[in-house]
Amino acid sequence: MTDGAPLPAAARRMADIAPFYVMDVLARARALERAGRSIVHREIGEPDFATPAPVVEAGVRALRAGHTHYTPATGLPELRAAIAEFYRVREGIAVDPARVVVTPGASGALQLILGVLLDPGDEVLMADPGYPCNRHFVRMYEGVTVAVPVDAGTGYQLTAERVAARWTPRTRAVLLASPSNPTGAVIAPDELRRIAALVEARGGALIVDEIYQGLVYEGRAETALHMPGTVFVLNSFSKYFCMTGWRVGWLVAPERFLPAIDRLAQNIFLAASTPAQHAALAGFEPATIEILERRREEFRARRDVLLPALRGLGFDIPFTPQGAFYLYADCSRFTGDSHAFCLDLLDRAGVAVTPGLDFGRHRPERHVRFAYTTAIEQLRLGVERLREYLGEG
Repeated sequence: MTDGAPLPAAARRMADIAPFYVMDVLARARALERAGRSIVHREIGEPDFATPAPVVEAGVRALRAGHTHYTPATGLPELRAAIAEFYRVREGIAVDPARVVVTPGASGALQLILGVLLDPGDEVLMADPGYPCNRHFVRMYEGVTVAVPVDAGTGYQLTAERVAARWTPRTRAVLLASPSNPTGAVIAPDELRRIAALVEARGGALIVDEIYQGLVYEGRAETALHMPGTVFVLNSFSKYFCMTGWRVGWLVAPERFLPAIDRLAQNIFLAASTPAQHAALAGFEPATIEILERRREEFRARRDVLLPALRGLGFDIPFTPQGAFYLYADCSRFTGDSHAFCLDLLDRAGVAVTPGLDFGRHRPERHVRFAYTTAIEQLRLGVERLREYLGEG
């Protein structure tokens, strides 16, 4: 109380913005490490690889050259052109650099997309399980998330039938992620086309998160920029390019939305980090791509070690994820409370994994996510600790 007046409370929307439960796990893991415990980390979705040397060197050169002033809100023109060229080379698609907007990470991109699309009460359809920030950003703009349960039967992706069944007059957009977090599932090209056609026919927008698209191990993930209709694509330098802390992402938007996106970017964050944008330019150099492709093969090797090992321990992982660096495992053979399971596993065995609670409401209590973002020797050590823990349980 101040002079008898009540203190202001947080906005009501904050009651719907859940914390990352994995941060509880991470905090406890760090505390145990400080106390001298050995911890095998499987919780955080961050590559263990350092940023490639050519990118670091480009960032240092940018700083020494004095590239520390603001760029335009839509990003460094050279970087926007380089991203467009990346689509031409990798995807065989011509993208006007003017449609590319550089952002502070993919989260910045999604904030801009939802900000120009949503009015209060507008609905966004998305898969459950899915990345938690997606639904929280919808809530931030006073939209409504419609979480559509997915499982192995749908390839852990939305289908046109499920989109059609959940569509209402308030539906504004459908959000897909391919490959997805937490499952690593890639949406089949034919299904992507069916969903895009449905969304176009109903006058909605299709938003596709492609931040793991560089990390696909079988076949290829087709960019949604090939699709018809109102399509927004977001991507990032964090995962494939190993630049998590640099905070650079991008979006590709339909031309008619660009003035609004520019205005919103000016007001939210003005621009992504200038030195980081100069560094990101080096991400497309042949020497950097060679490094990144070797790392992609290492991620594949890690998946191929961890997946059969976890299945052998009794975790139910009903399909082989085609991309990203996650395994979403049914742990109901061992527990009915995955959050408690994760905390006990950490305390007793020194293995940190993410509870399903972080990813939605569709059977979270029976799922955990393993990230294969550490070396194979660490993966094997974690498996041995899991084997001992489960044998004692």
